[in-house]
Amino acid sequence: MRDADREEMNKLIDRTIAGDREAFGEIYEKTIDNVSRTVHFLLGDKSSFDDVLQEIYLQIYKSLPGFDRKRPFRPWVTGIAIRQVNSYRRKNWMLFRIAAKKREQEEEKTEPDFSGDVVDRLENEELLRQIESLPYKLKQVVILRYLHDYSQEEVAQILDIPAGTVKSRIHSALQKLRKKQESSIHFFREAGSRYEL
Repeated sequence: MRDADREEMNKLIDRTIAGDREAFGEIYEKTIDNVSRTVHFLLGDKSSFDDVLQEIYLQIYKSLPGFDRKRPFRPWVTGIAIRQVNSYRRKNWMLFRIAAKKREQEEEKTEPDFSGDVVDRLENEELLRQIESLPYKLKQVVILRYLHDYSQEEVAQILDIPAGTVKSRIHSALQKLRKKQESSIHFFREAGSRYEL
């Protein structure tokens, strides 16, 4: 963030803390694209997207007085977003476990619906599907590193993990994506050779 941008953001923060709702609206407008993309990719349950976004911005608003002005603002906001998604996932898991136990007690045999919306209006839908299928910890680092273009150090700071862990997760994620891509290419080559005239 350039010095002029940082100065402008600090003014918006000061105005928000002083009770200016329009200033917080400007902070929202400047951050919503990154936050919503992060939530979209990390949240398994797309039906709760709006609720989670609302919780994120409520948390940002509450946390503004404690924001360390020496830190960059955008990664700080992304960190809050990720913590809120993680919190939602934990709550959701607990609710799922409670519901599963209840079903066991009632001896009902129903399967939960884990279907999610397919990502719309993005160029490489196949790659996005492959990213969606990564384990959550790997998906987090891929999204932060390549979708939001954070450095490995910034990713480490946002997730509060060592930089070496970020590096190894990125390496592992890229290996898994390459394997999936190679198997897709192999499948289409084989299918193509079978039907050549």
